[in-house]
Amino acid sequence: MGIGNDYESYVETISPSVSLPMRMAKAFVTGGIICLIGQIVTNVSKLYLGLGTEESGCVCSLSLILLSVILTSFSLYQRITSFGGAGALVPITGFANSVAAPAIEYKAEGQVFGIGCKIFTIAGPVILYGTVVSFVLGVLYYLAIHWSGWFL
Repeated sequence: MGIGNDYESYVETISPSVSLPMRMAKAFVTGGIICLIGQIVTNVSKLYLGLGTEESGCVCSLSLILLSVILTSFSLYQRITSFGGAGALVPITGFANSVAAPAIEYKAEGQVFGIGCKIFTIAGPVILYGTVVSFVLGVLYYLAIHWSGWFL
C-alpha cells in the first residue's frame, strides 16, 4: 500500500457516488426541455407572428439567450446546471450563461476592471479557439477546392 492507494481510497470515501445513467437521463431531459422551449418559440413566431423560417430562428436564439441571462442573474441557471449537467450547456444557453455569470460576479469591481476585464474569462477561450479553427478549416477548404481543379 503506497501513498497513491491511500489517496484513492480517501477520495472514494468522500466523493459522492453518482450514477452515470441517471446523470445522462438528467442531461437528456434538461437539454430536451431547453430545446422544446426553443421549438415552441420558433413555432409561435412562425404561426402567430407570421415570421419566416430565418426570422423565427433569430427570435428563438435571442429568446433563449435572454432567458439564460435572466436565469443567470437570479442565480437559477446554476441550479439548472447542477441538476442537468451537460444538458444545460446546450450551446446557446450555456454560452450566454458563461458570458453573463462573470459580468454579474465582478460588477462590484467597476465597469472597466470588473465587467470589462472579466466578462470573457470563460467564454474567451471558446471564441478564440472557435475563430482559429474556423480560419484553419476555411483555408483547408479553399486549398482543397483550389487543388481539386488541378486534378480534374
